[in-house]
Amino acid sequence: EQLIRKARQTSNEAIDRQDVDGISKFWLDDYVVIRGSGVIAVGKETNKANWKRIFQETPKTNFERIPSEIIISKNDPDLAWESGDWKGFNTYSKGGRYSAQWKKKDGEWKLQAELFVALEK
Repeated sequence: EQLIRKARQTSNEAIDRQDVDGISKFWLDDYVVIRGSGVIAVGKETNKANWKRIFQETPKTNFERIPSEIIISKNDPDLAWESGDWKGFNTYSKGGRYSAQWKKKDGEWKLQAELFVALEK
């Protein structure tokens, strides 16, 4: 659980620096995200391109994910669930809720999928 919390913190810091490689180092190659607006993006390279575009179009954009729960699967200790709140700065939404599926690969926790729902204007 602590390794996932640390990875989340490091990812938040990479977003703050607009470091797309730092953000994407936590994604599996087939990473899937459903953004707060409902847009679905599949694949590490697609999502990297999306982040680059976001930072170019709105340079002051920032996001923070604050986990409230992380559960390591009892069925498969290489899977974990994370949920919490996210905050958006200089975005179409001020934040909402999110969930994430983590998968341990080669001894490191990586994101398989994330779902964000925008709830605040």
